Amino acid sequence: MTEGSVEFNVRGLSEPCHTWYKVVGDLKARKTPLVILHGGPGACHEYLLPLTDLAPSIPLVFYDQIGNGRSTHLPDKAGDEAFWSVDLFKDELDNLLLHLGLKDRPIDVYGHSWGGMLAAEWASTTSSSANLRRLVISSSLASMDVWRAGITALRRRLPAVVQNVLNDAEKKKDFESPEYEAAVEVFYRRHLSLARPWPPKEVEAALDWFERDATTYATMYGPSELYISGSLRNWTCIPKLDKIMVPTLLINGEEDEAQDVAMQPFFDNIKSVRWIRLNNAAHFSHVDQRERHMKFLKSFLTE
Repeated sequence: MTEGSVEFNVRGLSEPCHTWYKVVGDLKARKTPLVILHGGPGACHEYLLPLTDLAPSIPLVFYDQIGNGRSTHLPDKAGDEAFWSVDLFKDELDNLLLHLGLKDRPIDVYGHSWGGMLAAEWASTTSSSANLRRLVISSSLASMDVWRAGITALRRRLPAVVQNVLNDAEKKKDFESPEYEAAVEVFYRRHLSLARPWPPKEVEAALDWFERDATTYATMYGPSELYISGSLRNWTCIPKLDKIMVPTLLINGEEDEAQDVAMQPFFDNIKSVRWIRLNNAAHFSHVDQRERHMKFLKSFLTE
């Protein structure tokens, strides 16, 4: 295992940023490495560490996207929607791949949640992704419209008292009250992870980074998974999906906040695609159904 950081020059900043990364396995081996894109934005890599189950047979590249984790934090850019663009993170990924010597050899990419959105955007940009061999989109969404449809349906299944607290907070734009936080946790227990005791360490790791520095999450998404107010509010990649030419695996959980309606456009528009839906699993299916998740993933990557 090796760790390091790569300098990343961002237009408009006087100082370079740094992207922290960790490699599990040997990138010099002839095996195709898997580059792992975390969610959030800003959830960082730790919650995806169960994917180390795939090593050493598959070399893995984890990294923290700029704005949180062990990479450069930019709290002065909080609220700057123009700065925190999808293109910024695509450029960061390209920069990391170049540094690691992975631009001119086959790679596989795994994106979870927001990481799946980023992976789809990057994979559909043929000038960047010519060396992509296989793509995995896990518990993600093809547009915010289809995501909202799924989230709305799940909200309607919550107890009435919880729905009332959520609705009242959204009307008042008060997302910091204990009542709102408790109501959001009811949703998270049902649709982030079904693992118990709650919260599993992977969920705790992701939520802890949001608590420490909410710059990217709050600017791009919102105050919680249930209220989308950030720069991604109208995002879609559906018109680009037919440009993804590589074999693609979709994975989500039966109780996932990434409901089937959010994943369906990937299945409908990517040419070579298969879809695995795991029962007894939510958004963190790599935790809830770890063995099965890894089994399907490894089979797809090594066949």
